[in-house]
Amino acid sequence: MLPTESETIDEQKVTIILEHWIRLLSIRIGWINDFNKMIALYAAKYLYAKYYKKLPEFYKYSEGVSYVKFSGDGTRIAVSFNDFKIEIFNRKFRTIQVLKDHSDKISDLQFSSNGKKLLSCSADKTIRLWDVKSGRELRKFQGHTFRVRSVQFSPDENSIVSGSWDGTIRLWCMKSGKEIKKIQNKRSGFVNDVEFSPDGQSIVSSLTTSKIEIWHVRSGEKLKVLKGHSGQVIKSQFSPDGRFIVSCSVDGTIRIWDVTSGMQIQKLKGHSNIVNNVKYLSGGQTIISSSHDMTIRVWDVKTGKAVQILEGHLSWLSGLDVPSDGQTIVSGCDDGTVYLWG
Repeated sequence: MLPTESETIDEQKVTIILEHWIRLLSIRIGWINDFNKMIALYAAKYLYAKYYKKLPEFYKYSEGVSYVKFSGDGTRIAVSFNDFKIEIFNRKFRTIQVLKDHSDKISDLQFSSNGKKLLSCSADKTIRLWDVKSGRELRKFQGHTFRVRSVQFSPDENSIVSGSWDGTIRLWCMKSGKEIKKIQNKRSGFVNDVEFSPDGQSIVSSLTTSKIEIWHVRSGEKLKVLKGHSGQVIKSQFSPDGRFIVSCSVDGTIRIWDVTSGMQIQKLKGHSNIVNNVKYLSGGQTIISSSHDMTIRVWDVKTGKAVQILEGHLSWLSGLDVPSDGQTIVSGCDDGTVYLWG
């Protein structure tokens, strides 16, 4: 049985007792043999792992949440709502800024590394760059012919990548706002998500045709096609070291892929409905996911097992993020609630 948020306090009490017991064994009598050392490593891995519980701070709005995003340092949270508004909050959910220029549903948000700028994309076919402090729109990127589903800064932040249901991936110059490159494969299907590799040399795209494609940024060449999901792929992300990709799908599964070989190496099962978001924590050993089953799951990458289930939302989750330190999760829901877990 996996621990839920309500069981976290009891788990923490047990953890304190066991930590003390392990230290006593080590200091007073030493380890008897290698088997005991294995037990210690196992205990350290699971007992000292981060456990999340729902924090008291939350936000409730009359419209559903379409996306949530932390700034890199975790001090600000951007939330988009189904009335096409973006609101930027501090950790206490006090409003810092409200952004209102989109004319249709917003599907992605991305802070710049210093948290001073915000990217958004929408079903209105546009991508917009905002100044967080003033709330002013700095630039509008136009060219997609159908809803834009995903947008991301390149690692050096000189360009951005976008993916759309018009079937294209586009690269844009940050300074000029002009399109640099268009990648199109008519047989690929609609693009649900695009993400840069950590070195900025590759892009992974998630497709409605249940495939994942890896592209070379400079040449626009397709490097790999990853096949295994039985429904459209919603999100894909490179691991922090760039060696693996994690993906989630309407088929209810999460899969981990080897980038070099293109082979599936893990299939994570546990959600009972569509998995609509998945993210690596910064160390690359833990994955978090959200689902239409109203839960968030925390997964151990090595074992492929869920180590915690977070429950509390009363409708399907529409947004999930974690800052670089991995200490807090923000989740948004179709009923208009935004929760913090830490």
